[in-house]
Amino acid sequence: MKFVAFFEELTKDDVLIAGGKGANLGELTQAGIPVPPGFVVTSKTYDKFMKDTGLFPEVMGLLEDLDVNDTRELQRVSEEIKDIIVSTEVPEDIQTIIIESYNVLCQRIGREDVYVAVRSSATAEDLPEASFAGQQETFLNIKGA
Repeated sequence: MKFVAFFEELTKDDVLIAGGKGANLGELTQAGIPVPPGFVVTSKTYDKFMKDTGLFPEVMGLLEDLDVNDTRELQRVSEEIKDIIVSTEVPEDIQTIIIESYNVLCQRIGREDVYVAVRSSATAEDLPEASFAGQQETFLNIKGA
């Protein structure tokens, strides 16, 4: 499994590695529908990040006895996990993979340092039993690696 996949490499069957948005963008690209070029950082990259940084046990410990019906506690733990992840440096090999993919995207477009949108595409985002649509952040007009 790849750490990064360009849209033309994805189909609707890739929700588990690319999330709903990523898989749908791949499907649209495969169908020849005009879609701005791009790539997805796959769930395998997230798994590698969590393992290589040692965060997985810490995050699982926070979730272990969490009462998901206690919305205040759920929010508090969610913020704590987000803070832990955001404050952890991305390992160099993962940075390199993403930077190289961004550079390939720039080459394909024929420009240096193109502006991109960085969007979430959770692997369980649009499931009927677990809707997370609209709850993740989007960063627009990001330029450079």
